[in-house]
Amino acid sequence: MGNPTVHSMDRTSTPERVRGDGLAVFSVAFALWITMAGTTAPTPLYPLYGAEFDFTPFTVTVVFAVYALGVVVGLLALGRLSDQVGRRPVLIAATLLSVCAAVVFLYAENVGAMLVARVISGFSAALVTGAATASLAERLGPDARVKPATVALFANMGGLACGTLLAGILADVAPSPLRTPWVVMLALAAIGMLGVMVNGESSEHRSGFSLQFQPLHVPGEIRSDFLRSAMAAGSGFAVLGVLTAVTGLFLGTVLDEPSHALTGLVVFIAFACTAFGQLLVRVLKPATALPTSCVGLIVAAGLIATSMATSTLAPLLIGAAVNGLATGIAVGHGIGSIITRSAPQHRGASVSTFFAILYSMLAVPAIGVGVLIRETSLRPAGETFSAVVAALSLGVLLSLVRTGRKAA
Repeated sequence: MGNPTVHSMDRTSTPERVRGDGLAVFSVAFALWITMAGTTAPTPLYPLYGAEFDFTPFTVTVVFAVYALGVVVGLLALGRLSDQVGRRPVLIAATLLSVCAAVVFLYAENVGAMLVARVISGFSAALVTGAATASLAERLGPDARVKPATVALFANMGGLACGTLLAGILADVAPSPLRTPWVVMLALAAIGMLGVMVNGESSEHRSGFSLQFQPLHVPGEIRSDFLRSAMAAGSGFAVLGVLTAVTGLFLGTVLDEPSHALTGLVVFIAFACTAFGQLLVRVLKPATALPTSCVGLIVAAGLIATSMATSTLAPLLIGAAVNGLATGIAVGHGIGSIITRSAPQHRGASVSTFFAILYSMLAVPAIGVGVLIRETSLRPAGETFSAVVAALSLGVLLSLVRTGRKAA
């Protein structure tokens, strides 16, 4: 996007601004949590939708990928919208889109409706992430006991983790497994929307709306570190994407474990550990963070491949946890490098570019696995995908070792 123009004082100051209000902070965090929860809620339901609408595993991966591509487009087109019009309107719009997605899923009768719902979910996630994170920073301030970034991290990743687990449990215990989860998600999203509606604006500066795509930017001063972090984190996101898309299919057809709650648990573990990985990077030395991540990704790929080859659950659960931790470390390292070492005027564009790469890696490999499943079957497709992830992570690790030797 171009540089926003600051208008007169009546546009840049908001007398109703609320800061330090515990209820307002909770409302923003809850809006972020429920919006992200709605994006992963379909995960344990995909096998049910497949039986209901008679579609293949390839269709499932496409339905999932449409969401991730929606996030990418939303980030690039609307990533700075809350800077332009304020946090509150964008949070209201994001939670409203989450409500709309739940309604479409609730009444979905074909794959087309699911695709529409996933695109809406993608835009809701793109809108809420930046607006909620910025609002929490403004409301809590830099001296808060709990850092705004930590609250945003756990609301974001906690939503991704809890959405799939909650939907899986409801699908197992509710009388209408394709309806009840969406009734609950709809109600929670509506509560989230009301919460942000009744609280004031937190931003003091608004520049006015202008629709322009955020230009991609790879910071030249840290290009090699940026690309390595993006490739490592992208590898982990690729695994998260495939786990989200086909875990239910694998558990139901290969392990004969049709429990939707179990599907939700696998993805819950992956996303929860991704959050903890981003915290773990704070205690690792910068020089060891990315190599540690790469080793973890290779180990995780081996565990997931072992689960596929031996038809056992334990390696899948451990692999999901290890992949989450390794992915979180790579994400934390990449964002930390951008914030501390890149030019300030390009940080926003660099962060957007970083996440555009990650969400592209979330989507495209999932479709590739869907194609492999269609041409072969689930097990060889999963094993091939695991080998590719391990090879990519190993390539990043060898690059780091070679660079370290040159530096020495």
